[in-house]
This record gives sequence, structure tokens and C-alpha cells, in this order.
Amino acid sequence: MTLTEDIRIAEANGTRAGWRGWAALVVLMLPVLLVSIDNTVLSFALPEIALSLQPTSAQQLWLLDIYPLVLAGLLVTMGTLGDRFGRRRMLLIGATGFAVVSALGAFAPTAELLIAARALMGVFGAMLMPATLSLLRSIFTQRAQRRLAIAVWASMFSAGAALGPVVGGILLEHFAWGSVFLLAVPVLVPLVVLAPLLVPESRDPAPGRVDAWGIVLSMGAMVPIVYGIKETAVSGLSTTVALSVAVGLGCGALFVRRQLRSDAPMLDMRLFTRGAFTGALLVNLLSVVALVGFIYFVAQHLQLIVGLAPLQAGLTLVPGLLAMIISGLAVVPIAARVSPAVVIPVALAFSVVGYLLVTLVAVGGGVGLLMIAFVSLGLGIGAAETVSNELILSSAPPAKAGAASAVSETAYELGAVLGTAVLGGILTALYRTGLVVPAGIDAETAASARETLAGAVAASDALGTAGDGLREAAAAAFDGGVVVTSLIGAALVVVAAVIAATTLRRSRNAS
Repeated sequence: MTLTEDIRIAEANGTRAGWRGWAALVVLMLPVLLVSIDNTVLSFALPEIALSLQPTSAQQLWLLDIYPLVLAGLLVTMGTLGDRFGRRRMLLIGATGFAVVSALGAFAPTAELLIAARALMGVFGAMLMPATLSLLRSIFTQRAQRRLAIAVWASMFSAGAALGPVVGGILLEHFAWGSVFLLAVPVLVPLVVLAPLLVPESRDPAPGRVDAWGIVLSMGAMVPIVYGIKETAVSGLSTTVALSVAVGLGCGALFVRRQLRSDAPMLDMRLFTRGAFTGALLVNLLSVVALVGFIYFVAQHLQLIVGLAPLQAGLTLVPGLLAMIISGLAVVPIAARVSPAVVIPVALAFSVVGYLLVTLVAVGGGVGLLMIAFVSLGLGIGAAETVSNELILSSAPPAKAGAASAVSETAYELGAVLGTAVLGGILTALYRTGLVVPAGIDAETAASARETLAGAVAASDALGTAGDGLREAAAAAFDGGVVVTSLIGAALVVVAAVIAATTLRRSRNAS
């Protein structure tokens, strides 16, 4: 029996979920919101962290990147372990560990310790995310219900990414930066209490043995490659970068070879031969790069250039957040009737317009135009994420839901890394080369100003009225970089739309 036949039979024999299933969905949204908020909340807390802990520009990027980097490296492993040992069990272990480490990170006295805490949060976060999506696959066995459930899941994931700045703004308005990490405790405690009551345990009935070498190789593939991409964006090409990428590619090749030869593979490589699966993964990846990259530089523009308080800056993004949620849910009946090869490109056209509007903001447009830009971006990303995530999960048999979910999450987290590492790294490089330090500024102050925009703002504040010229020069250099970075973001969204149009033509969309 083929993989496609397995999936169709499973869907045909599915039963409708009752109230308990929808209650379980509500519970499962708690870690989804938290982990996605955590991907972007730090963008708004970063200016305060920069002033408090004084990290270097490289450490700033690591603060943002280490969490999704570790998460991406462990998702396939944790998804596979969830298939074997129980997805609900992995969810509960991850929730407990995430809450404890987040509480410790809130009081980190140095940038190095905060980076370490973020890394551990990535370990436990990798247990959470594949479990939530794969549990939905086992709870909602009918595709019509599952499509709606995944629409809620994708909307919450996208909404969490946009809600991060709002939540961060509210917390930073009244509390120290550590409050953004303490948020995990009140969110995850209800999950730990309610999940055993409402969420049924599920696992692969024939999981096979634990593939220790496969786990090592999957991590050895993801971590070095993402690290190499990040370092290239920040420091340019080097021997270390080349060696890191070579190690990752080598481990990846060995991992694929091992999976193809295994009778019970961690990850069924046949999934990648399906256009719906691979095409939807790439759409996911590029959409998240665009979303996270947008939030990364808009957060700094609003706070450090426009001068808004964190709460005001976060509230500026609320209309885009609502647009993302609404489009993610509204696309469900459309996706049941119209091919994904049409739905996704049309949706992403709105995101391209959003990025083009950002270029106008950077050359003199106001905050109102920025709000419109994020609404346009959110309309496209919300719809595209719902459709692509449902395609990914529907392309895998139920027994392998954890592994398929992990691949989907890997694409998301890799996109989060690339959004900050590549787009953020390009922006940092353009800022440094474009900054013209006014005459009369001493070398030490100039060096601090060139490190980051936050450094330039802090230096200009210390200089008083004499620092006005430095602040203006820094703002001009940063927004000049935003123009170029926004055009790159728009190009990435166009690529995602082309991929959807060419790879998803034969995708099944009937309920």
C-alpha cells in the first residue's frame, strides 16, 4: 500500500471530534502562543536588555537566535521521541522545563547567562511544538475538522509572533525586561494541570527502536548549517563558516542515507517526494523569514527612532495581528474549494505590498503607514501559514504525525533564525557602513555607536544636545538599511508565491 493510500484511508475512517476535542484544542493553544510569542518578544525587550547587560552586537543576535537555533536542531528528534514515548508526555515534560528555565532567565545578571538560558528554553520548547501539532492530527481525524483546528493553530502561531511585541510592550511599560521571561509561568501552569484531563495520549503503535545515530546526525546537520548562515550574515564568509556548513551538509547527507536504509526511519524521506509536503514546507520557511525579519527592524524603528514607549510600539502592530488571525481563519472555507496553488500566491501578494510600503516608511512615511504595511503583511502570512501547515500534516500518515509536525516546526524555527540572522545581519552591516559619525565625537563613543542602533542612541543621550547629530546620523543609516532589507524581504515572499504556484497544483483540497 502506498503512502498516499494510507493517508486517504485514515481520513476516510476518521470520526468527528466532540466537545472534548475542541476543549483539548484550547489547552494546546497555550504552548503555541507562548513559544511563538517568545520568538519575537525579545525584539522589543532587546533595547532595554542592551542598556542593562550591554551585550555586543554579536551577543544581541545570539540572544535572538540561540533559542530558535537549538529548537530547530532538536525538533525532529523530539517529534520522533514523542511518536515513540507519547506526545502528551513530551508536552508535559517540555512545559515544566520551559517554565522553570524561563523563570531563571528572567534574573540573568549577564548576557552570557541569558544566552545560556535561552538555549535551554530551546531544548524544552522543542518538546512542546511537535507535540501540539501532532496531537491535533490524532484528535481531529476528519480532514474538515482538522483543517479548522489547524487554522486555529496556525493563527495562534502567527498571532503569537505578532503579539510578542504587544505583550512585551505592556510588560516593559511597568516592569523590568525579565518580566518577558516570567510570562511562561502563568501560561504553562494551566497546561500542566488541564492537559492530563482533556488531551488524550497518542503514539506510534509500531515506532521501532530509538535511532541514536539518527538523532546525532539530525542535530549535526541543523545546528552547524544554521550557525554558518548566521555567522555569514554577521561577519561574512570565513574558514570557520565554510567548515561549519560543510559539517552540517555532511551530517545531513549521512542522515538521509541512514533514513532511506532503515526499516523504521525517524523521518520517512518519502514525504519529501510529495510536492504538497515539500512545497508547503518552503512556503512556511520563507513566510516566517519575512514575518520575523519585519518585526525585528520595525521594533527598533518604532522605539529608537520614532521614540515610542515599548507599549505604544507594541500597540502599533495590533491591527496587523488581528489581520493575521482573521485571514488565517477566513481562508479555511476558501481552501476547501480553491487549489492551494492559487490561494497561497494570492495571499502572499498582500505581504509583498506590505514590505514595499515599509520602504516608504523608512524614507519619511509615518507610523500610520507602518500600521497599514503590517496589516497587509499579516493578511498574506496568516492565510499562507494556515494552508501550508494543513498540507504538511495531511501529507503524513497519522502514526508519523510527530515526525511530520517536527519538520513543519523546523521550517518555522529555521525561518525565525534566518529572519533575524540574515535580514537582521544584512541590516546591521548596512547600518555600520552607512553611519557617518559627526565630527567631534571621540573614538570610543563612535565605536559604540557603530555596534548597534541602541548603542548610538545611548551615546547620543549621554552627550546631551551635542549628541543630536549622532542620533540623526544613526537614524538615517538604520532606515537606509531598512529600505534595502525590505526589498529583500519582498523578494523572498515572491519566491514563496512562485514555489506555491508551481508545486501545489495537484494538492488535494477536498474535505
